[in-house]
Amino acid sequence: MATPPLPNETVELVEHEVAFQGYFRVGRYFFRHDLYQGGRSGTIRREVFERGHAAAVLPYDPLRDEIVLIRQFRAGAYVAGRHPWTWEIVAGIIEHDESPEQLIRREAVEEAGLEIKEVIAMYDVVVSPGACSETCASFLGRVDTTNAGGVFGLESEGENILVKVLPFAEARAMLERDEIGNALGVIALQWLALHRDEVRARWR
Repeated sequence: MATPPLPNETVELVEHEVAFQGYFRVGRYFFRHDLYQGGRSGTIRREVFERGHAAAVLPYDPLRDEIVLIRQFRAGAYVAGRHPWTWEIVAGIIEHDESPEQLIRREAVEEAGLEIKEVIAMYDVVVSPGACSETCASFLGRVDTTNAGGVFGLESEGENILVKVLPFAEARAMLERDEIGNALGVIALQWLALHRDEVRARWR
């Protein structure tokens, strides 16, 4: 659901140009917007990283009470000075002919060798609204973790992905120890912590 606007929250796009086009695109935008105290701002220039829109899924086996996390090299984490391998949930960029649910089902197979049986929508967020136009729709996906785990990913895309099955209690302990350094992973695990009992009752 979109954030309901408050009074004095309208914006005018003055100009837009492409500042950079490579594997990703950076747009240069010029805006004017309302001020809370009344009146209008001057023209504001912002560069925006335009990556596309994403979807993500936390695979969960309600019968075994286990979740699946993945781990892979991340250039952004490296540049940020963090350890460049992070625990994450399955995610990907939505292609033109895909819905978010179709994307997470495809990525679950490619990244983790998992078949998603049922899904529950969690959150649909703007990942970094100050600098990036990317949104991410996140889901909880029902899976069977009996034979899950291993190394997956598409070699053609340079992927080398470790897939690990964890009891929910262990994953929650990792969350408490600040060992999930990925925002979507934190959001998904916190959502499951809040809704786990009702999910297990629904997916018996």
